[in-house]
Amino acid sequence: MAPTIPLLSPYQMGKFNLSHRVVLAPLTRQRSYGNVPQPHAALYYSQRATEGGLLITEATGVSNTAQGYPETPGIWTNEHVEAWKPIVNAVHDKGGVFFCQIWHVGRVSNYGFQPNGEAPISSSDKEMTPGLAGGDWSPPRRLRTDEIPALVNDFRLAARNAMEAGFDGVEIHGANGYIIDQFMKDQVNDRTDKYGGTLENRCRLALEIVEAVANEIGAHKVGIRLSPFADYMECGDSNPEALGLHMANALNKYEIVYLHVIEPRMVQMGSIFETPYSSVPMKKAFKGTFISAGGYKKDDGNNAIANGNADLVAFGRLFLANPDLPKRFELGAELNKYNRDTFYIPDPIVGYTDYPFLEV
Repeated sequence: MAPTIPLLSPYQMGKFNLSHRVVLAPLTRQRSYGNVPQPHAALYYSQRATEGGLLITEATGVSNTAQGYPETPGIWTNEHVEAWKPIVNAVHDKGGVFFCQIWHVGRVSNYGFQPNGEAPISSSDKEMTPGLAGGDWSPPRRLRTDEIPALVNDFRLAARNAMEAGFDGVEIHGANGYIIDQFMKDQVNDRTDKYGGTLENRCRLALEIVEAVANEIGAHKVGIRLSPFADYMECGDSNPEALGLHMANALNKYEIVYLHVIEPRMVQMGSIFETPYSSVPMKKAFKGTFISAGGYKKDDGNNAIANGNADLVAFGRLFLANPDLPKRFELGAELNKYNRDTFYIPDPIVGYTDYPFLEV
């Protein structure tokens, strides 16, 4: 009998017994019409579910100010909760472990997505370059200090709603240049109150959200995704290694179940670069499960597990195009190629649930 490859070895993530270490990364698919999750999502996620496999949803808005892209799902209303329930059930019927990624885009938005056409909110009023990443971004409004508790509460309520929908846990989206990242990174955050200036102050919002969510649903059901090394959406930091290490250490206080980090080589979406940075110090500092993401293929995913640089590895585009990715890894089978042109189209089937399975 052939030895088990590292990616397919079992792992205990807190209270969750995982049968393998291949994680479905959170992937925005823009097929939740009117911000309401749709029945076709039940097929999409259940196709990728395995007994004891961890799946993370696409980024899911925590409030009516959280949106910045068309047809992305929400979880701030009862209608959203009810719409998620059959999707969660479909994953659980396959034995999968399902976390909901909760999200607020901050300044990565425009007036058209905001209630009453208002300005998007952010840590500062710094604008993004017009047309960046193909978006029509509107100038943001700096949140007042007294408004920040309401933002924290939005994440708390979203987490509670995720539990009502039946999810096993939530992942707080603190990466990719969205609102939590906009507070953590000094390229954007120019505040002079207790949420700006020092590293500790810039990380305050992230940790307040973690604390509120953990207190609401239990720390054993909470993860967070960070991208300290990246400058997505012009949201970079002058000392990314210090930022990452500070967060890894600070998160230990809350005893959350996992830390999900986008690798330093993914400083731009979809492209791999050599950088001088390393996530290994974060892995060593954090006491829970460490999930690594960032353009992984089978071999370097196996190496990350074997070398102790990650506990789990999240796969995005490969899992999108190969609903049976763990099985293909097991058999050494050829992989379907993904079609980037269909990543974000609104079609409920094409490029979504029509990627073929192995015929075995």
